[in-house]
Amino acid sequence: MGILEGKRALIFGVASNKSIAWGVARAMQREGAELALTYQNERLQSRVEDFAGELGSEITLECDVATDDSIQKAFEHLDDYWDHFDILVHSLAYAPREELQGGYLDSVTREGFRVAHEISSYSFAALGNAARPFMSGRNGAMLTLSYLGAVRTMPSYNVMGLAKASLEANVRYMAESLGPEGIRVNGVSAGPIRTLAASGVKDLRKFLGYVENTAPLRRNVTTDEVGNVAAFLCSDMASAVTGEITFVDCGFNIMGLAGI
Repeated sequence: MGILEGKRALIFGVASNKSIAWGVARAMQREGAELALTYQNERLQSRVEDFAGELGSEITLECDVATDDSIQKAFEHLDDYWDHFDILVHSLAYAPREELQGGYLDSVTREGFRVAHEISSYSFAALGNAARPFMSGRNGAMLTLSYLGAVRTMPSYNVMGLAKASLEANVRYMAESLGPEGIRVNGVSAGPIRTLAASGVKDLRKFLGYVENTAPLRRNVTTDEVGNVAAFLCSDMASAVTGEITFVDCGFNIMGLAGI
């Protein structure tokens, strides 16, 4: 029996079979969870429906986290299938591509800053609030995906680093707020992975090579490995863990000066 047997998980962010969210979804399905997936708009609907089918699910919901109305409608639609669920996974991040080029102060704009924080950080709080009636009192778990750029400067990561720092603070404040309702909130800080979202970061290929040569395990992490840790954090085996950011990056985050 899997560690998520009997649990239901609502997963935001499965946009391709190379995404971290896909790795999380596969791990949770393998461990026994019943899944529901979301898609941003009609253009992505059929793709996500195919992914859901691969995972044995018939539940897909349209949700654009940029609007409160779309979030409300998604949870109203979910109520047609489930009267409760146990796990919410937030694997969503976005900044305009031009904000991820060159130096931070050379590229950051007021609008880009707003968009990056609204989509990448605020949306987790908005979804958490909408999920409370479904999850309260069920020993549930919410999980989001972060990156080392939240606490270290990274080339061209720019405003997304600030948005991820906000997201990690969000984890702590949400954990304190939802703890009395029996809901845990955690984050996974994954190493760099060649995903559709990461493709917007300049020189990603060079950075992947650097991590591979520098990390203690001398390789990059996979989406399946991130999914395994996510499944654990959302299981009852992690019942006393909340408000934490767990690194899953082959140890790269511990390194200072390397290669001498």
